[in-house]
Amino acid sequence: MENGGEYPLLSSRDNDHNNPVHSSNTIFSSSPFLGSSQVQTFFREFYAESKKLWFLASPAIFTSICQYSLGAITQVFAGQLGTSELAAVSVENSIIAGFAYGIMWGMGSALETLCGIAFGAGQLEMLGIYMQRSWLILNTTALMLVFVYIFATHILKIIGQTDQISEDAGKFALWMIPQLFAYAMNYPLAKFLQAQGKFMAMAVIAGLVLVLHAFFSWVLMMKLGWGLAGAAVVLNSSWWFIVVAQLVYVLCGACGGAWNGFSWLAFHNLWGFLKLSVASAVMLAVNILGWTTMVGFGFNAAISVRVSNELGAAHPTAAKFSAMVVAVTSFLIGLFLALILIIGGKEYPSFFSNDAAVKELVYELTPLLGLAIVVYSVQLALAGVAIGAGWQAYIAYVNLGCYYLFGIPLSLLMGFKFNMGIKGIWWGVISGTVLEACVVLWIINRTNWNNEASVTGDKLKQWGGETDDREI
Repeated sequence: MENGGEYPLLSSRDNDHNNPVHSSNTIFSSSPFLGSSQVQTFFREFYAESKKLWFLASPAIFTSICQYSLGAITQVFAGQLGTSELAAVSVENSIIAGFAYGIMWGMGSALETLCGIAFGAGQLEMLGIYMQRSWLILNTTALMLVFVYIFATHILKIIGQTDQISEDAGKFALWMIPQLFAYAMNYPLAKFLQAQGKFMAMAVIAGLVLVLHAFFSWVLMMKLGWGLAGAAVVLNSSWWFIVVAQLVYVLCGACGGAWNGFSWLAFHNLWGFLKLSVASAVMLAVNILGWTTMVGFGFNAAISVRVSNELGAAHPTAAKFSAMVVAVTSFLIGLFLALILIIGGKEYPSFFSNDAAVKELVYELTPLLGLAIVVYSVQLALAGVAIGAGWQAYIAYVNLGCYYLFGIPLSLLMGFKFNMGIKGIWWGVISGTVLEACVVLWIINRTNWNNEASVTGDKLKQWGGETDDREI
């Protein structure tokens, strides 16, 4: 299969029973002892899989960091304007936009399953149709989420924010409605490009936008004195620049047979696509912990491509091995980032605020933040495995049970009943995420991957419509 030279052929093994990973299955046998040849085979395959993973993950991580940094840079400049401006931007960014971001990102992840499997199976013509279906669903969702932005002031007051912060953040939320629709357009585009391994193009666009965003934020917010109005103009413009640049890249023919123009087939089987999208949103509605967690999002994108491509190409053992490699790698990277954060715990709060009380609180929370980085890095990577395998609906129940029925109640109990404050809230949320990661890891280990590979065609028909439909 042609892959446009973007990355090494993901499913390069002709038959799963002949590939080296499969032949090394004795490593996972009941014997407690490993021979030297088995150990050598295991590490050789681990290294080979790691190279593929990092080839995809590196530009994906860079893209995630750049896109996250758009809001973070706006917060940095807002912090230089004053405490009230920082509070307004931070609250809108983390609660209102964060809520919309989680839903859009989650629903957009349904595309990772379908596009990844279709690409692995060689059904390139369906990728563009899936993206158009996702656009329809996400833009409709954005229309409903507009009410969250309109009534942001009231919502923030209800959840306990002060009147002044609620008023300022609510006004800023109204200005940020264009960003909501940029989310709706961007995530289907991102998943469409990721499934084809077009990570480098996305990284270049994200890097360019980040530089422009920082420059114009400084000009409008600091030099021209536009304040929060300038922040809204630049942030909205930056997100829409990403959308337009990616659209131009697609429409100019860079994706070959994956994009054949707009089609009425996009309106077919929307209900099945919607069910998968909603399940994805529930599964992935977790907190975003800053730039460091963007590494987890990078691995999430990379492993979803690896697993879905391998399953689509009928290589179940390679898919399982990829899942094991990403779990180990994400844990080690998360641990490394957490140690860096803890070591520099006295310095980094100054980047976000000049207020001594704010900096002291951030410093006190640093150990918990370090633990959260490790946990979320692993959890996001495992979520990518679930996305690649198309388990959204099933894992959604795991997320509801572990995170919402266990983690959130525990955080409220520890935070308010036992007067542990924000630390108690974080401990509860982290506990729920740890439980979810453990359950997903158990599911991955217990899964019959041969069966998963055999039903990928059925999944494409169930969620994406018949693949042999002709253009209308």
